[in-house]
Amino acid sequence: MGRKEIDKQRRTMLQLGAAVPLAALSSALPASVATAQAAARDPAAAHDGRHDFDFYFGRWRVENRRLAKRLVGSDDWIEFEATDECRPVLGGLGSVDRYQTDWNGGIEGFALRLYRPQTRQWHVYWASDRDGVLEPPLIGGFRDGVGLFQGEELHEGKLLPSRARWTDIRADSVRWEQALSPDSGKSWETNWVMRMTRLA
Repeated sequence: MGRKEIDKQRRTMLQLGAAVPLAALSSALPASVATAQAAARDPAAAHDGRHDFDFYFGRWRVENRRLAKRLVGSDDWIEFEATDECRPVLGGLGSVDRYQTDWNGGIEGFALRLYRPQTRQWHVYWASDRDGVLEPPLIGGFRDGVGLFQGEELHEGKLLPSRARWTDIRADSVRWEQALSPDSGKSWETNWVMRMTRLA
């Protein structure tokens, strides 16, 4: 075997020897590095969504349409008005809403949104003065101008898949809707629609 062939084999062995520890090292990378690598492979994953709800800061007039009864095939919608006011908290990593309506004896609601930079997802919580319970969060984010948030909601003693969508987002108007699924996400029934118009 000539010197050139020996040198070639040495180079190959060195390359293979380096590849093994590097492969082992890559599996132990911190989450932040792993996230950066995932972002490099998928540009959509690189989006930092902490400002995705900035469009909603301010005061809004809310036109509500809500099903009188859910998941019974009803087409009986109740319509009423409300106001909603949103402001940022935690230096932009969250926002809170105060929702108020005179409908049904008067209701005050509270929405809390918290953004987690590690997962690039929002966790959206809701509570009202009816029971003071902070409900389990809907989790998600925005893509191509649409916000999709999913979780579970208690309905007649059963936890069912729940989702909320933000669409038609403009400077002074936006649409929000909520839906439940009775069959593990195969079909959805929209039970609440809000159309918000910005107030001065």
